[in-house]
Amino acid sequence: MAGAIACGIDGTPAFIMKVSIIIPAAGSGERFGGDKLSRDLHGRPVLVRTIEAFTRRDEVAQIIVAGPPDGFELFADRFGPVLGFHGVDLVQGGRADRWETVSLALQAVNEDATHVGVHDAARPCLSEAMLDRIFEAADRLDAVIPGVDISSTVKEVDRKRSQDVAVTDALADAILGSETADRLEAMPVTRTVPRDGLILAQTPQIFRGDLLSRVAAKGMMDGVSDDASAVEQLGVDVHVVPGDPCNIKITQPEDLALAAAILSGLRSGGL
Repeated sequence: MAGAIACGIDGTPAFIMKVSIIIPAAGSGERFGGDKLSRDLHGRPVLVRTIEAFTRRDEVAQIIVAGPPDGFELFADRFGPVLGFHGVDLVQGGRADRWETVSLALQAVNEDATHVGVHDAARPCLSEAMLDRIFEAADRLDAVIPGVDISSTVKEVDRKRSQDVAVTDALADAILGSETADRLEAMPVTRTVPRDGLILAQTPQIFRGDLLSRVAAKGMMDGVSDDASAVEQLGVDVHVVPGDPCNIKITQPEDLALAAAILSGLRSGGL
C-alpha cells in the first residue's frame, strides 16, 4: 500500500493521495445470525476478501480494521496474522454504535493521510472499475460516495399499524389447530415516494483531510445513517459517482451465496 504517484515538475515522484481506509468490524452480525465476517468466501473469510480489494490500490496507504471490544482478543487471534501480513492496523471499536467505532478508528489514522475513507466490512464485492471512479473523483472533490439508481417503486409504510396475518395450511390447521399457524407481518402503505433524484448509497466513502475528525470532534455522528450524512452537517457538498449493483452488503445468510457468485463473475471478467 502506497500513495498514488505522479511526476512532479522536476520529474521526481510526488505523492498525490494517501488514503487511510477505516473498516468498522465491531458489529455482532445479528441480522445475519452470527459472525458473518468469518464465513468462507472463495477460500478466505469475508473480512479478508474485503481488505484484499484495498491492498491492490496504490492510493491506499493505510487500512484500519476496528474490531469488537468484547472478545477483541479472540478477534485478533482469528484475523491478526492475515491482517498483519497485509499491513493492516487493528484497533478496538465501540459498543454503542458504528459511529463510535469510526470515531475510535480515526485516532489511528496516519498523520500524513490526505484522505480518510470508510468501507463496510461486509462489502467484499468491489470492482476495480468502481474504485477507479471513486478515487479519481476524491482526488478533486472533498467528499465522494458511490451510489446506484433505485429501479423499484419506493413505498412508505406505517409500521405502527402493521397486522399479523395467519398463513393458512388446511392440513396443519386440522391437525394442530389454527392457533399454531405461521404468521406474517403486513404493513399499510402511507404513500408512494417519487424515486427521481434518489440513489442508494454504498461504500467506500472517501473524505478529504480531517473532515471526519471534525465531525467526530463536534459530536455530530450520533444518529446519522452513514458517514456522508455526518459530513453534510458541516455544510460540505457530498458528490455521488456511479456505484455498482454488485457491490452488495452481506446482511442475510442468502447474501453470502450471492456474493460468492458475484466474486466468481468478477474474477472471470464476466461482470
